[in-house]
Amino acid sequence: MRRYIYLLAGTFAAVIHTGPVSANAVYVSNEKDNTVTVVDSKTMEVTKTIEVGQRPRGITISHDGKHLYVCASDDDTVEIIDTATHEITGTLPSGPDPELFVLSPDGKTLYVANEDDNLVTVIDVDKKSVISEIPVGVEPEGMGISPDGKTMVNTSETTNMAHFIDTSTHEIVANVLVDSRPRFAEFKPDGSQVWISAEIGGTISVIDNASREVVKKITFEIQGLRSEAIQPVGVRITADGKKAYVALGPANRVAVINTETYEVEKYILVGQRVWQLAFTPDGKNLISTNGLSNDITFIDTESDEPIKSVTVGALPWGVTVAPD
Repeated sequence: MRRYIYLLAGTFAAVIHTGPVSANAVYVSNEKDNTVTVVDSKTMEVTKTIEVGQRPRGITISHDGKHLYVCASDDDTVEIIDTATHEITGTLPSGPDPELFVLSPDGKTLYVANEDDNLVTVIDVDKKSVISEIPVGVEPEGMGISPDGKTMVNTSETTNMAHFIDTSTHEIVANVLVDSRPRFAEFKPDGSQVWISAEIGGTISVIDNASREVVKKITFEIQGLRSEAIQPVGVRITADGKKAYVALGPANRVAVINTETYEVEKYILVGQRVWQLAFTPDGKNLISTNGLSNDITFIDTESDEPIKSVTVGALPWGVTVAPD
């Protein structure tokens, strides 16, 4: 609960916040300058810069909001940051070149894509130990997990596959061919589908989670841009499952897709080389990382219009937001 101390001096009163503020902190990994930028989601202002390991990319936060996990790719580790002090308090044994990861719904297990070793490393977060190493395709990157935690999906960039993995056995149970250079995997909130972005293929493959078959391929067309400039990367789906947002890389836009009709309803112009996306907990804002313009963009999800761009570090890559 937030507490206030009122200091009265004549006709003046000051309010001191002694408890947590209402804003949900936004954390952005900056790949080039080895930092994480902290942004206040309400004021949309930078509040802190944290120095981290080399080439930070994947970033996520514990479900209780107390710990931040950062893939320090060139250090071959996942760093743990205390969100209260902004200090690095430990590391997790990620395996070589961790790029992206996903945290299990119960918060106990971290699944890490090791790009250089063609493995997914499974980590017990509390014990800080490796549970398993799962061989997958060449250059694994995208990581998604079903809402019930039973199925994890990894994408391999060179093999052009989505690997469906049973989280109880750590075995691959299905391999689904998608388009060239798949970069991200995102489940719908009801677990019925997983959406896979293909950066070079320029598509989204919508895969049915029951049949493990591609049921739809979504393409993009932006007037005035060559097709090869439209490169789908990060994907996020709203909590009600009705809209999907796709970062389109050097197209400098975020696509808005109706998940029922699979139609692209809008393209939102943001910064240069839009890469990853994250919602605020209330779902009212979407945040994009724009690598070449060194900023992030806040987007209003009701109007699907950009609100404000905020300068962060050099080459922002990943983004996550503290929970309520």
